[in-house]
Amino acid sequence: MTLQRFDWIIIGAGQAGPPLAGRLTAAGLRVALVERHLFGGTCVNTGCKPTKTLVASAYAAQAARRGAVYGFDAGPVRVDMARVHARAAAISAEARAGVEDWLRGMAGCTVFTGHARFTGPKTVQVGEAVLVAERIAINVGGRAAVPDMPGVHDVPFLTNSSLLAMETLPEHLVVVGGSYIGLEFAQAFRRFGSAVTVVEKGARLIGREDTDISDAVRGILEREGIAVRPGAECIRLAPHGAGVEVHVDCAEAPPSVIGSHVLLAVGRRPNTDDLALDMAGVATDARGYITVNDRLETNVPGIWALGDCNGRGAFTHTAYNDFEILAANLLDGEYRSLAQRIPAYALYVDPPLGRVGMGEAEARAARRRVLVSTRPMTQVGRAVEKAETLGFIKIVADADTRAILGAAILGTGGDEAIHAVLNLMAAGGDADILARTMPIHPTVAELLPTVAGGLA
Repeated sequence: MTLQRFDWIIIGAGQAGPPLAGRLTAAGLRVALVERHLFGGTCVNTGCKPTKTLVASAYAAQAARRGAVYGFDAGPVRVDMARVHARAAAISAEARAGVEDWLRGMAGCTVFTGHARFTGPKTVQVGEAVLVAERIAINVGGRAAVPDMPGVHDVPFLTNSSLLAMETLPEHLVVVGGSYIGLEFAQAFRRFGSAVTVVEKGARLIGREDTDISDAVRGILEREGIAVRPGAECIRLAPHGAGVEVHVDCAEAPPSVIGSHVLLAVGRRPNTDDLALDMAGVATDARGYITVNDRLETNVPGIWALGDCNGRGAFTHTAYNDFEILAANLLDGEYRSLAQRIPAYALYVDPPLGRVGMGEAEARAARRRVLVSTRPMTQVGRAVEKAETLGFIKIVADADTRAILGAAILGTGGDEAIHAVLNLMAAGGDADILARTMPIHPTVAELLPTVAGGLA
């Protein structure tokens, strides 16, 4: 075995690792970066890039079907899944190659391909090489969780990764899990032409959202012919001549659904189980997430955990922000922490849901006195002009301070327009400032001052 010394070791080339390598090498430090599979992490390979490419293709197909609304007729729409798959794969491949080329061409960065395992708090083995560094960053991401539900190992099933690899269209896709990943795939494949059923154990879809948002999303999906089966308390899988039988045991409708394919979309798990973290003494929680403080430090001095594997965020933007926090603290003399972060995310069904801060139910559970204002997207001129008027805008504010606690925009452009609220919150502005702002017409964001003015 060969012993090689570096200033830093970075395990994983996801959304935090490569930019951290860039900052560290620019500061004159010697970095070893280890990637065992695909450069770019989940986002580039099995997450944002390919899934949002599929969503875009599905949106285009749906827009063509609605041509009469806009004054034209596109004729019958036929989706070629092989070409849809090829487009998504090409976009991912280009991004993946870009990340790898950047790292391999980075002065001061040595790239190792292989499986990294800790052999001590300062040492990592990759094949025959033993890497030594005083500082180590773990950025290994996560993967789809496979729940231990009855029959799961008796049937073929799909995860987000294997579904993205399919070049044929499922006849009937049963999605187990009515949350963010599952719903995006459900709508996309329905628009491609599959029959789709969503099976959710909870009483409603996307249970972390307010009930009005959850109900509205369900209505949007059902309008497109997606069957929704909530309250599936006893999900079990069994082989069937037509594919897979999913027993849902719901109070409503038949007790089971027969699908040609079943997608398991019931959460994620961190890629930490084979790193030999115990050899370094790094602590994890019961689910395998690496325990970190608000500065992303593990319990072992000199080791940090960034991205999905630390359980403090499950998005590309939170992983990148982890990098920003660590780099600012170590290289820029700043003090930044996770506690300063305002949570924000989007659900990419159509229309999309943009979310920032607290929901109404969360704020009330925290014993805040709240003001709430909502307006339907039918009042947004831009939505009317685009003939995309489903959804609504909602703002939640503190009744005592007028501070905006959170907002949701379920509607066309909601994933972009929500940044007007996010930026105001980050700057410390309140609802009255938003109400007095002069927005551009015609935009989705132009209704935000009206919504803020209606807080009561």
